[in-house]
Order: sequence, then C-alpha cells, then structure tokens
Amino acid sequence: MKYKLGLMAAALTLGASAFAQTKWDLPAAYPATNFHTENLVQFANDVDKATGGKLKITVHPNAALFKAPEIKRAVQGGQAQIGEVLLVNFQNEWQLFGADGIPFLADSYDAAVKLWKAQKPFMDKKLAADGMMALYAVPWPPQGIYVKKPINSAADLKSVKWRAYSPATARIAELVGAQPVTVQAAELSQAMATGVIESYMSSGSTGFDSKTYEHIKYWYDTQAWLPKNAVLVNKKAFDALDKPTQDALLKAGADAEARGLAASKKANGDTLDKLKAAGMNILPPSATLKADMKKVGDVMLKEWLDKAGPEGQQLVDAFRK
Repeated sequence: MKYKLGLMAAALTLGASAFAQTKWDLPAAYPATNFHTENLVQFANDVDKATGGKLKITVHPNAALFKAPEIKRAVQGGQAQIGEVLLVNFQNEWQLFGADGIPFLADSYDAAVKLWKAQKPFMDKKLAADGMMALYAVPWPPQGIYVKKPINSAADLKSVKWRAYSPATARIAELVGAQPVTVQAAELSQAMATGVIESYMSSGSTGFDSKTYEHIKYWYDTQAWLPKNAVLVNKKAFDALDKPTQDALLKAGADAEARGLAASKKANGDTLDKLKAAGMNILPPSATLKADMKKVGDVMLKEWLDKAGPEGQQLVDAFRK
C-alpha cells in the first residue's frame, strides 16, 4: 500500500512539474479605468489564455505596488518581473528616454509611432545593459495649449501666467515670453479658479479631468508631443520562461501595442468631444502659431542634442529619414 501511495505521489509530482505555473507582478502607475491600464489587463488575459495558464500576470494599478518613479528600478532589481513606466520620467538617467517629450519633434500619432521605431534599437541596447527589455509602448494623447483668450501667434502668449509642471513646460514659457508658475496636477483647478494661471499645455483628458472648461475656453490642438508608456520586462525572468511561453508573451505584447495605439486615439477623440460639449472651443493652431511653436521646438531640440550627444543625433537622423 505504501509503495502504491509512493508511486501515486511521484506521478502527481511529475504532473505538477510538467505544469509549473509562473506568477508575475505588473506594477502600473495609473487608475484601473485609464486606457493604458485596461490594455495591460487585456494583455495579461491574452498571456494567460495563450499559455494555458502557465504564465499568470497580476496587474497592480494606481501605484498600489510601487510608486511611478520606483517601477523601473523594481523591474531592474527583480522585485517585479514586468512593469509599466512613462519613459520621459527617466530622461535624467539617460537623455534618450526623453526623446518623445521634445516639443514638436513628433507631432502626430504617425510620427510618434515612427519615433518609437527609431528609439527602439537604442532602447534595446540600453535596457539590455541594465538587465531589462522593452516589450511594447503606447503613446498618450497629444498635448495642446489651453488659454483664456484666442491666440494667433506665440507673441499673444507674452506675459500670460502659464502653468509649468516640468522642465520642458517651464522652458516653453521662457521661450514664448510667458510667465511660468509651478502648479501640480492636484492644484490645477484651484489655480485656474483663483487666476494663478491663465494657460497651460496638456492633453484633452487632463483638461476634462480637471474641469478646465469652467475657467478656460480655448484649446489649440498643437499636437506638441505624445509621451509614451512602455512595458519593461526583467531579462532574467524572461529567460527563465520556456520558448513557447516567451513567444506567447512577445505576441501578446505586439497585440497590446496595436490595441493601445487605437485606444489612445479613441480616448483623445472622446475627451475632445466631452470638452466641446462642456463649452470648450477646440481649434487648430493658425499657420503663424504653428511656425512659432516649431521654432520653440527647434531650440529645445538643440538643447536636448547638446545633452544627448552623438547618440541623440543618430536617433533624430533615424527618425527623420
């Protein structure tokens, strides 16, 4: 009897090892309702299905597992096997992480996709040196100018109280002669209500979320930049998977990239429609305003290239080819 039980136990052990389930944690910084997070959940489900449950990925939204600035380090150190980051947040570590935050370099969804293709080989090399790999990337909706009065050129922004929330947005203010005022997202509504700011640059979604339409009535669709979220994977964790599971993960990543791009475009259209319905004038920039802002972008690109060096120049050349 003991012998038979031993055989059964051995058989069960063999069965279990033939189906060894791997569990991964995926920290994300945005709410569960954000289109990026919804895309991550779909990606995790696709992986589960494609691997027959062999690889289970748990998405932790809203910075519940790690705060936004900690996610990249967590993946690098193996505390999380996979994670989603906003690339421009890490520009100080390596300038090329910030390429999609340069104003007016890539000023449409098509250009954003092209920039990612140019960025990817440099990114692969850099991340490999850090023990990681980029699985896929999805752009945020494009950034435009919210302003209290109609504008036709950059000169119309002179002395306007302009919300700055990053080095890039503060630099734009300086270059157009606006007055930069540092205001965090949480204080945005109050700053507009009290007249602390009269203008800022952001996407349609930020404008709708912060009820900007209650204070500011004009948004110029400059498509200034489309920053990207990227999903990073710990290379050791990836290498530990068998070949069919690796292939399933890569395929699910490629599908998520295409689906995420479509979701970003839809989110952009939806929020602009909501802003319009709430009384916001959604306008294309005049030819003069477009040309003026392009000049601002050129100055900022030159400043970025000075910091990024030859590698940055190679990236821009590859993008402009």
